[in-house]
Amino acid sequence: MAVPEISVLLTDTERNLWTGAIVGGIVVVLAVAALLTILVLLVRTIEQRVTTVRDKLQAAVENTEDTALIAETADGVEAVLGEGLKHHLFLGRVYEKVRA
Repeated sequence: MAVPEISVLLTDTERNLWTGAIVGGIVVVLAVAALLTILVLLVRTIEQRVTTVRDKLQAAVENTEDTALIAETADGVEAVLGEGLKHHLFLGRVYEKVRA
């Protein structure tokens, strides 16, 4: 007794449905692969940018570690401004006397 071929057991409609299912499955697999590739690329970009931000923040920390002179500098600036105000007031009084 001979074994019938599989193609003989399927009707044309069933064969078309199977072909559509296989093609649809291949399309879905390709779409998932494309989306996963995009996801990997986006994650890599985000990781690189996070690393850049981390490095910049670390540089900012290193730049502001030596802040002991900030208070002394502020006092110096305050003294310079005070001296400038004295000159301004003096010149204002002298200018009024010279003009009169």
